[in-house]
Amino acid sequence: MLTQLRSSRTAPARDLRGFLPTTREEMAARGWDELDILIVNGDAYVDHPAFGGALIGRFLEARGFRVGMIAQPDWTSTDAISRLGRPRLMVGITAGNLDSMLNKLTAQKKVRSEDQYSPGGRTGARPNRASIVYSNLCRQAFPGVPIVLGGIEASLRRIAHYDYWSDSVRRAILLDAKADLLIFGMGERPVWEVARRLRDGERIDELRDVRGTAYVLRKGEWEQLEASRYTTDGKTVILPSYEQVCQSKEAFSAMSRAFQYETNPGNARPILQAHGVEAVYYNPPAIPLETADMDALYDLPFKRAAHWSYDAPIPAFETVKHSVVTMRGCFGGCTFCSITEHEGRVIQSRSEESVLREIRAIRRMGDFRGTISDLGGPTANMYRMTCRSEEIERACRRLSCVHPGICENLVTDHEPLIQLMRRAREEEGVKHVYVASGVRYDLAERSPEFIRELARHHTGGQLSVAPEHNDDGVLDKMKKPPVRSYERFVEQFQCASSEAGREQHLVPYFISGHPGSTLKDMVSLALWLKERGMRPRQVQDFIPTPMAMATSMYFTGLEPFTGNPVYTAKELRDKRLQKALLLYWDPAHHEETREALRRAGRADLIGSGPRCLVPPDRGKGALPMHVQKAQARKRKGRPTPGDTRAPRGRS
Repeated sequence: MLTQLRSSRTAPARDLRGFLPTTREEMAARGWDELDILIVNGDAYVDHPAFGGALIGRFLEARGFRVGMIAQPDWTSTDAISRLGRPRLMVGITAGNLDSMLNKLTAQKKVRSEDQYSPGGRTGARPNRASIVYSNLCRQAFPGVPIVLGGIEASLRRIAHYDYWSDSVRRAILLDAKADLLIFGMGERPVWEVARRLRDGERIDELRDVRGTAYVLRKGEWEQLEASRYTTDGKTVILPSYEQVCQSKEAFSAMSRAFQYETNPGNARPILQAHGVEAVYYNPPAIPLETADMDALYDLPFKRAAHWSYDAPIPAFETVKHSVVTMRGCFGGCTFCSITEHEGRVIQSRSEESVLREIRAIRRMGDFRGTISDLGGPTANMYRMTCRSEEIERACRRLSCVHPGICENLVTDHEPLIQLMRRAREEEGVKHVYVASGVRYDLAERSPEFIRELARHHTGGQLSVAPEHNDDGVLDKMKKPPVRSYERFVEQFQCASSEAGREQHLVPYFISGHPGSTLKDMVSLALWLKERGMRPRQVQDFIPTPMAMATSMYFTGLEPFTGNPVYTAKELRDKRLQKALLLYWDPAHHEETREALRRAGRADLIGSGPRCLVPPDRGKGALPMHVQKAQARKRKGRPTPGDTRAPRGRS
């Protein structure tokens, strides 16, 4: 197996009954001779609600199913997959908490040095396109057993999609995986219905009406379906076919646009997309969970630990083990983000009591020292926010509740979150409750009280926010608020921090290379940063992830809703130059920054003057030669003698 076991000398007590079974020995400890459901997981097995495989496994276990887990199996044979035996009902497959290609490769298409979801951060523990590989392996190991895909990789590759790492349009993943069913979005409701109906004797090919699922139609089953013309006619939305979106950028853009309008569970219509003689049929999205459902989910008996067999910590778990998720979903609709496509736009929040129960459970963990590292979710301050009317929400086809402006029907009251924050920090044994999730500043500026609470009690010296850019045209392509909204928030937060007698800083996130952003736009952003004394370290080189609207712009060069052309930096060198402009202050990036400035026609910013971004490479004002050589070694990945520290910046 790729995942190594601890030696008996260092291993903790072997808890054979506490986790979902991963071995025959653990099955025997429960008195099981077979499983109902086997989950094959691309991540290491961490029994914690932040890990999707464990969350679904515990959810099904609580409903009476015998569930086993095989995490990061060797994919070169069926031996590891079949070690728990043939499951009675189905195999559920997830690539893990990240798309397997995103987990492996950077925006520059280089192999990442660490896998956050593997023991010790070791790489190579999962295959490329893990959902497809695992599915085909399970088909060999368990002929005739229903195979159901789930997780974020399957969810975001459910229709024909642009794949950045192969620079090609790929088919809907269900076809390549040859699975029986695909569950998209947050899967609790669909997986329960599928498992229950299989248990009750229905065949997998009979399960064609489960919301939040997709299945394949063969030749003769779909050709006569009538395309929907109106949102209320009950008919099917026919997307441009796979062949059409491969051949035409306009067809791909039209597909992306049409798909986005069918994501609201209240009014979404079924979707169909042909792939040759076959087609994939998508039922409307699953109904979001109510608060009571969310509470029950997080009350499940998680061990809040990695499986005892691992020989090293799981980095992603170390990050989140003392954090609490308060909600799921996001109504921001940012074009570069896939949260909305996976979790939905409807905010699903837990009750205060549920959150406090989890804090008490964390407090009982042996390594807890009094700090809740994060109280949040996809966006920290969307807790309990909703439309003022369920009827309006069900009928709404708007793609963002906050862009181009905040909808008048959106309830932006921060009071429920403020009360939760106050109660959380009053819990016995809790010293600090931080908000580490991103804060949506256009919402926050509507609540000075929230900002005061945040600055006084819930910021550990730094707070993450994501202005992303300073150019309003680029921000519009991102569906982000204008930069003046960020600047107002900065002023409010700094005033609140000063009133609290605390010196605190914002940590702003920026994206380089986003569709719509030119080198000149990035020069403007670099000057904006310099004027404010900001040296950002949180810079993301734009990665076109499957199904995101920005990915459609990147691939087609078209804005999906207007058809207008959109410039995008596609060459890896061009992407590096855009990123270098945001890191102009770091000598390791001076060479590329100078090249970017010359290409942008701004060589006047190379020099030693107060407005210049970088010094010249030689002559008056140039860095000393020994510094240039040290930075050259750093660029090539070699250690710099006498100094292993990263350059320090301030925000």
